[in-house]
Amino acid sequence: MSHLARGRRLKAFALVAPVAAATLILGACSNGGGGGGGGATERISQADIDKAMTTPTNLLFWTWVPDIQKEVDLFQKAYPAIKVEVVNVGQGADHYKKLRSALQAGKGAPDVAQIEFQHIQSFALGDNLLDLTPYIPEKAGDDYVEWVWNQVKSTDGTKVFGIPQDSGPVGLLYREDILKDNGIDVPATWDDFAAAAKKLHDAKPDVYLTNLPGNDMGQIVSLLWQAGVKPFGWDGDKTVTINLDSDEAKKVVGYWDNLVKEGLVSVDPDFTDAWYQGLSSGKYASWVPAAAWGPVFLQGTAGNTSGLWRAAQIPQWEAGGTATANWGGSSDAVLKSTKNPIAAAQLAWWINHDPSSTIKLANEQFLFPVTKDTLANPEFADQASEFYGGQKVNAEFAKISANVDVNFGWLPFTDYVYSAGGETLGKAIADKSDMLKGLADWQKALVDYAKQQGFTVK
Repeated sequence: MSHLARGRRLKAFALVAPVAAATLILGACSNGGGGGGGGATERISQADIDKAMTTPTNLLFWTWVPDIQKEVDLFQKAYPAIKVEVVNVGQGADHYKKLRSALQAGKGAPDVAQIEFQHIQSFALGDNLLDLTPYIPEKAGDDYVEWVWNQVKSTDGTKVFGIPQDSGPVGLLYREDILKDNGIDVPATWDDFAAAAKKLHDAKPDVYLTNLPGNDMGQIVSLLWQAGVKPFGWDGDKTVTINLDSDEAKKVVGYWDNLVKEGLVSVDPDFTDAWYQGLSSGKYASWVPAAAWGPVFLQGTAGNTSGLWRAAQIPQWEAGGTATANWGGSSDAVLKSTKNPIAAAQLAWWINHDPSSTIKLANEQFLFPVTKDTLANPEFADQASEFYGGQKVNAEFAKISANVDVNFGWLPFTDYVYSAGGETLGKAIADKSDMLKGLADWQKALVDYAKQQGFTVK
C-alpha cells in the first residue's frame, strides 16, 4: 500500500506552494472571471454525442491516480474509436505548475486533467475550464453526494467544472487498546476529547491522544469546516470573502491552542518518518481529523498495529451532533482548449460514473467513492477489515460522508492560502506559540494578498 499512500498524501492535501506559484495563477487570468454567471449553453444532443464517440479521436489525460489505466481501458472498450493517452506529469505542485504553464503557453495542455476540489476555482478564475453542463445528463448531480457535487460547481451554481472522482470526509481513527487500557471512552464531543487527552497524557507521558501538525493546512481547514466556519468565498468575479478571524474560527483555534500549550497533544510534522513511527509505536492514540482515505493509508504505514484500530465519527462541538467536513478529494475537469470537448467530457463522466469503473476506483485504487450507488454497493460497503478488528470501516465513512456541510467555498488562489497558512498559523503550531495570533496573521496575509491582486475583500 505504501506507493498508493504516498500518492494519496500528495493528492489529498493542499499544496504548500511558494508565493510565485500563486502569482502565476492570477497572471494567467487575462480572460477575466470564470467562477459564475452566464449559465450553460444549449445541451448537446445524444445524436451529437453518439457521432463524436464513434469518430476516431485521441485524448490526452493528465492524472496522478496509480493504475487508472484500468478504468481507461474499460472506457476504451466501451468506445473503441477513442484512444486515451494517460500521463502522470507529477503530483501536487508539479502537476499544477505544468498545467498552468501549458495553459499560458497555449499549447501542450491535456484534454482532461485531474484537479482537486480546492483548486477548481483557481482554474475557473482564468476561464480555463469547460462548463460540462451541456455534455452530461441534466440531473447528473443527483447521482453524487450533495456536498461533493457542490465542490465542482461554479460559485453561482450554474456551471459544472469537473466530475468528482474521490473525496475525504473526516472522522476519527483511534487505538481501541490504548483507550481501553487507560479507562477512556471514545470521545463523542470535543470537551470529552480534551478531558481524555489530559487523562491519557497524565497516565502515559510519552503517549498523546493525537497529533496536530503545523505543516498541513488542509487538515486545519477541515477542522474549521467541521465547526461550521465559512472562512472563504468568491463571487466568481472580483470580490472575495476572507473570514478567518470569526468568533467560530477563534473558538476552534483557541481550543487546540490550549491543548498544545498544556502539552496534551504533540505537534509533529505529518507524513515524515517521525510521524510514521508515532503511528506505529503507539505515540498517538488517535488520528483526528482522519479522512476517508486514511484507513487504507494507515494499513500501509502502521501494519504492525493491525487489529488495534477502530473508526468513529469525529468529536462534536455539540453533544448529539453529526457534523463533519472534508480533507482531500479531486475531480476530472475538461480544459476549454480541448479540440474534442464531447469526447473529453464523456471520458471524465464515464470513468467517474459508470459502476464498473467507480467500484474499481474504490476497491483497487482505494479512492473513497463519491457516487451514492458506489457508497452503498455491498462490494464496497460490506468489506470487513481485519486491520480494524473486523469493523466495516467503509460503511462507517459512508455514513460520515452524508454529514459533511454542503456549503463550503474556496478562494481562487488556494495555493497562496495554504502557503500563507503554513507561515503563520502553521508556524505557531510548530513553535507552540500563540495560535490565535497566527490565525490573525493568516487573515491579514490573505487580505493583503487579495488586495494586491486586485480583488475587493468582504
